[in-house]
Amino acid sequence: MRILFIGDIFGSPGRRIVADHLQDIVKAQGIDLAIANAENSAGGFGVTPAIAEDLFGLGLDVLTSGNHIWDKREIYDYLGRTPRLLRPHNYPPGSPGSGCVIVKQCAILNLQGRTYMPNTDCPFRAADQLLAELAPAVKVRFVDFHAEVTSEKIAMGWYLDGRVSAVIGTHTHVPRTAERRQPSAGIRFRAIEMDDPASRDFTNKASRSGPWRQRRVRSPAKLAAPTSATWRRSLNQATRFAGGV
Repeated sequence: MRILFIGDIFGSPGRRIVADHLQDIVKAQGIDLAIANAENSAGGFGVTPAIAEDLFGLGLDVLTSGNHIWDKREIYDYLGRTPRLLRPHNYPPGSPGSGCVIVKQCAILNLQGRTYMPNTDCPFRAADQLLAELAPAVKVRFVDFHAEVTSEKIAMGWYLDGRVSAVIGTHTHVPRTAERRQPSAGIRFRAIEMDDPASRDFTNKASRSGPWRQRRVRSPAKLAAPTSATWRRSLNQATRFAGGV
């Protein structure tokens, strides 16, 4: 399955870009499923029912969101009757809408981080719950993790390694490069932002589990320093990136 994901659509300029280019990309790349984060599509703050319908009409199959989903009050009822518009699933029970939908045999999950973000339930436990409820026949599982800091997104990528197909980080509105293929089951992690070179790799399973363990159970975890080989590899990657700018 070929999936197109578009990072946070911002206001009318962002919607115009989608309108002008989406169908060309879908046809040229043979896209099977088109997803976009639409939480800023209404003037930069939230999304309205009319704008959501326009985006669906342009050919987007699913709209994800984040903390700005609540900025337009008219979206509350619409969330409840439009399963293809997601809000982060780890908002408290009773919040309108849902954070998971299955479209074209792909499960799309929407979660929100907690570092420098509004107070929400644990996204790691919410991910566990959603994945446990999915039928085994649903093999493709795509996650939009809407969070502030890259480290939390990387922690989620390691936590879901082997259980989902891709983890995409959104929210920062800054184009950055933080892409990697995880070792188990070919999971791909991509943050629409840049991380520091030291965070691009961990040397062993114990050091990888530390960051997500800190966030999931709120207990201290000693993090292992990267090896000199890791630092050299990260420095080389950073140097190649800087040289291409």
